[in-house]
Amino acid sequence: MTKKEITIQLANGLEARPVAMLVQVASQFVSEIHVESRGGKNVNAKSIMGMMTLGLLTGETVVVSADGADEAEAVKRIERYLSTSN
Repeated sequence: MTKKEITIQLANGLEARPVAMLVQVASQFVSEIHVESRGGKNVNAKSIMGMMTLGLLTGETVVVSADGADEAEAVKRIERYLSTSN
């Protein structure tokens, strides 16, 4: 299992469109991928509805964890996406 703490740098946080993009990134991998908020809520990163329930804002920190054959690359790509200040 690979875990990484990541600070969200997307300009508008994780609104609907950025969540959809994140789910697309996560869905490219076979690993199970989860995002955990500071409040301890843990959701499947491949679930749009789950990700929307987190209500994450710019500057918040989450823990992304992946477990599977491509876990390291999955966490790296998600970090790259969340660290982009579009």
